[in-house]
Amino acid sequence: MTLYLKRWGFIKDMDQFILLLLTAVICLIIGSVLGYYTRQSLAKKREGTIEAKIEKKISEAKRESQEILSRAHQKSEQIIAQTQKEIDEGRKRILHGEEILFKREQSLEKKISIFETRERDFSQKLRRLKIAKEEIERTRLDLVKKTEKLAGFSEKEAKEELFKEAEKNYQKELLERLKKLQEEGEKRIKGKALEILSLAIEKYALPQTHDITTTVVNLPSEEIKGRIIGKEGRNIKAFEKVTGVELIVDETPEVVTISAFNHIRRQIAKMALERLIDDSRIQPSRIEEEVEKAKKEIENQIEEFGTNAVYETEIVDLPLKLVKLLGRLYFRTSYGQNVLCHSLEVSFLATALAEELGANVKIAKKAGLLHDIGKSIDREIEGSHVEIGIKILERFEIEEEVIKAMKAHHEDYEAESLEAILVKVADQISGARPGARKDTIENYLKRLEELEEIALSFPGVEKAYAIQAGRELRVFVKPEKVGDLESYKLAKDIANRIHQELTYPGEIKINLIRETRVIEYAR
Repeated sequence: MTLYLKRWGFIKDMDQFILLLLTAVICLIIGSVLGYYTRQSLAKKREGTIEAKIEKKISEAKRESQEILSRAHQKSEQIIAQTQKEIDEGRKRILHGEEILFKREQSLEKKISIFETRERDFSQKLRRLKIAKEEIERTRLDLVKKTEKLAGFSEKEAKEELFKEAEKNYQKELLERLKKLQEEGEKRIKGKALEILSLAIEKYALPQTHDITTTVVNLPSEEIKGRIIGKEGRNIKAFEKVTGVELIVDETPEVVTISAFNHIRRQIAKMALERLIDDSRIQPSRIEEEVEKAKKEIENQIEEFGTNAVYETEIVDLPLKLVKLLGRLYFRTSYGQNVLCHSLEVSFLATALAEELGANVKIAKKAGLLHDIGKSIDREIEGSHVEIGIKILERFEIEEEVIKAMKAHHEDYEAESLEAILVKVADQISGARPGARKDTIENYLKRLEELEEIALSFPGVEKAYAIQAGRELRVFVKPEKVGDLESYKLAKDIANRIHQELTYPGEIKINLIRETRVIEYAR
């Protein structure tokens, strides 16, 4: 470049070139600065340019930020002032509370001081009173000694002499008075007791019915008797075997009698026989079907009898299994008296007595209803019905007070509560009514039960039924356990056992039956 300029005559040496270059650079810088400021000046004058708009927005943002800062400053000042005000008020409240506490503390200290002063005064008075009492006692003793010395008697001797004199003068009068009071007291107590018992009995009087050991089934015609007996008596034998009753088909027109001491068996037999008569198809297989149906139906009846009993007594908190056991008492007798009716009567009598005497009515009522619950299964489990009843109630978690009240009704246990005495009295009232019980029936049923129990105690015996008023014992054995030869020996053993353990009129026939059934199906 330099050579080019020299060639053309623009510069003559190097210094002149540098000077020229510096001049150009300076002119360029000055031109640029002047152009920038010119541009800025022109931009400011033109409002529509981008620089003007940006400048305007920057100004507005600065103004808004100043306003926000100003408002924030004012708000912070307000918050600080409010906080300071609250702090001041809190301090005032604290100071006021401290002032109140201080006053109370001063008052308490003052009261304590007064109390301590009074306590000291009281202690001083107490000491003076004690001293005065001791002085009075010494004076009294001195006077007693002087009096005894003057009278020639001690205080004890004088008292005894006075009592002897009074007893001597008024002995007859006192004895007569005591005797009169005793007689009047006994008379009032007996009268009140009789009044309470009569009121209790009047409040509830249950009609008494005696259960007998036979049930009569009416027949639509005489022809049906032949069907009941069956060919060679197979129907009647099958019926007696599955039901455990004795079926009496005699010359009485249009009547068949069912005989059994067990009421449940007799009821099952009655229901099954009535259905067989209505159906007219009487054969061993149908007999077994109808007996099974009757057994299921009798279970429903048992539950119904128990449910009616608890609703009648308004005791609805008993478990269902216990209600069923209660219903079984409908088919149980005690000396000819229906046990469920007896239990209801005892419950109502105990309730009435409890109301009159102010005892626990709920406990007396429940204990009266459940006092004979053991009789529902006493023929299946060994032990007295009282012991069995206690175990049943304990198993069903019945209240301890109820168990204590029911277990003393036969005096096997001592009465531990007033309710126990009332249940025992109610039981005696119910059983002692004229015509309520028959001892001969109970003894008869007991003898029949013992016959069956003896037979069932032998191994291999499946069922045992006492029939013919106890003159015949029908025993069914398991054929797989007892053979034909063993059957003869078993019958002899049962007869010997009955002869040794029981007392009975006449003779008892042991009818031992062993049969094998084989069932097969053609498919």
